[in-house]
Amino acid sequence: MTGRDPSAARVSASGFAPLRQTLFAVLWVATVVGNVGSFIRDVASAWLMTDLSPSPMAVALVQAATTLPVFLLAIPAGVLADILDRRRLLIGIQLLLAGVSICLALLSFAQLHTVASLVALTFLGGVGAALMGPTWQAIVPELVDRKQLKDAVALNSLGINIARAVGPALGGVLLARAGAAFTYGVDVLTYVFVVAALLWWRRPSADPDPLEEDFKGAFRAGLRYARASRDLHIVLLRAFLFFAMASSVWALLPLVARQMLDGGASFYGVLLGAVGLGAIGGATVLPRLRQYLSADGLLLAAALVTAAVMGALAWSPPEWAAAGALLVLGAAWITALTTLNGVAQSILPNWVRGRSLAVYLTVFNGAMTAGSISWGAIASAIGVAQTLLASAAALALVGLAAHRVKLPAGDSDLVPSNHWPEPLTAVPVESDRGPVLVHIAYHVSLADRPGFLTALSRLAAERRRDGAYAWGVAEDAADCTVMLEWFHVESWAEHLRQHRRVSKADADIQASVLKFHQGPGRPVVRHYLGCAARRE
Repeated sequence: MTGRDPSAARVSASGFAPLRQTLFAVLWVATVVGNVGSFIRDVASAWLMTDLSPSPMAVALVQAATTLPVFLLAIPAGVLADILDRRRLLIGIQLLLAGVSICLALLSFAQLHTVASLVALTFLGGVGAALMGPTWQAIVPELVDRKQLKDAVALNSLGINIARAVGPALGGVLLARAGAAFTYGVDVLTYVFVVAALLWWRRPSADPDPLEEDFKGAFRAGLRYARASRDLHIVLLRAFLFFAMASSVWALLPLVARQMLDGGASFYGVLLGAVGLGAIGGATVLPRLRQYLSADGLLLAAALVTAAVMGALAWSPPEWAAAGALLVLGAAWITALTTLNGVAQSILPNWVRGRSLAVYLTVFNGAMTAGSISWGAIASAIGVAQTLLASAAALALVGLAAHRVKLPAGDSDLVPSNHWPEPLTAVPVESDRGPVLVHIAYHVSLADRPGFLTALSRLAAERRRDGAYAWGVAEDAADCTVMLEWFHVESWAEHLRQHRRVSKADADIQASVLKFHQGPGRPVVRHYLGCAARRE
């Protein structure tokens, strides 16, 4: 129910406190059950593809079909999670996923599956996962007190890893003993449980907001923020490089289990269960590792350990050794996911968190999709073992090179400052009127101009993140000490939202600019509304 991207938080000694709240506990259990069902379905689909086609490319397409929808739909899903009733959206998604599993079960029972049908239905399941991830993350603050939010998010991460440990192993056993149709049927039952829990939840209606965003406006605002945030760019780059290189182990693992290790469906489930157990163990020791390693050090260690595991699997180790290697892989994988997700969470303000995390999920799943297809094609040409060795070497080299691009510290205060006064208007302004041109006139001495422009460049990034689609600075030709900052916002309502979005960290940036102003009082701010020119 929550997607596959774990939270950055950890379960502390008192981290189980949110489970004392009945609402959170019921939905948390439903989440675990839903994710167990999803892992059961994924195991059945991946193994069924090895029956339909021995081609590495065909097997890798299952992984690609799982992640491609998230790559395509994560950002629209993040917008929908912000503007629709989240409870109803979650129920609709569960019904979609149940329908997918019913179709998989019926085709398996009738033995009518083809490579095309399996990939298509896996893709539809991925659509459900794309819609689910940002929506579930968005409702967590509604389920617990604010002081328990970090523990609630950490419990969500723990639940995913419990499902990761139980679901694949259970799916492998069911597949080996009862067949694919029965295995998919068990997945359908888990959605019944999740829908019942969501129907039981009586979510209060939200108060109407006169500045509520529509889909297009929210979509554009999210993209503007992502385009202007340099810190987010660094996180996205590091995530893409890691997951594109490491995706080969997930794309080729069914073939490793079947062809290289001569295992069956149950053994494949055991390997995936070992990944889940390793992830739980990794999440347990990660807080201690943070005392000795920075976020950059943890990500580099995860890359090197993952590369070592891929290299070990390439030599066809005994089954017990392969399971042990997958335990280590799980610990390394959760370290990378948690580190990157934690940094992303720490640099995002609340107003755009869902949409920016959706951008992160887009990059994550895009890297997994492109990597899976690419490594599958390479394996078709040179073999599975050789591909694992090549991807291991690539991951180690890329990890060492990317280590030079440091992750942001994520220690800025992103709480809204609310220090901007409401703009003065002669008459009420319609919310959709625009564009809006904002002028701020500063008086700056010539000696202070270099420092002023440096500080203003940092402010420009903040303006663009919070809603400006164009920004510039100009000098008054009649008085070179007068500097005019200007920026465009698409509508009056968007400019009012911009007032809400300014954080305390942004206020500090603005204060660094204002200290150069030497005129009487504060800089003069003017707002100009676009007017259509009349034709004679």
